[in-house]
Amino acid sequence: MGVLLVCNGGFMLTAAMVSFYYDDGVTLEILAAALITMGVGALAMLLTRGHKREVKKRDGYLIVTLGWIFMALSGTLPYVISQSIPSFTNAFFETMSGYTTTGASILNDIESIPKGLLLWRSLTHWVGGMGI
Repeated sequence: MGVLLVCNGGFMLTAAMVSFYYDDGVTLEILAAALITMGVGALAMLLTRGHKREVKKRDGYLIVTLGWIFMALSGTLPYVISQSIPSFTNAFFETMSGYTTTGASILNDIESIPKGLLLWRSLTHWVGGMGI
């Protein structure tokens, strides 16, 4: 879980850099989301570094389930912190839609959200398409 969250936070950093470049007003919010996500991931990695690395079938199911949940929960942070999608439920839906690559959206005017968040939304679709 830690590695997944650190990678997810790294993608958020990319979106923060684009937000900074375009000066769209949400750079600090995306950066905060990235740092929170990477911090939780690093903490998880630090706390579990001494555990054995043998993964059984049952462990694999748990990793996949928790991976989807933690990726989706952390993926909502840029939307919620920036207030671009103030409702947690809608932000979770938008993020899960990206990771599942369904293309469904709660946004009526997608182009109206800041460019950094547009990239973050696109990255969720890309990561989902790669098969998190």
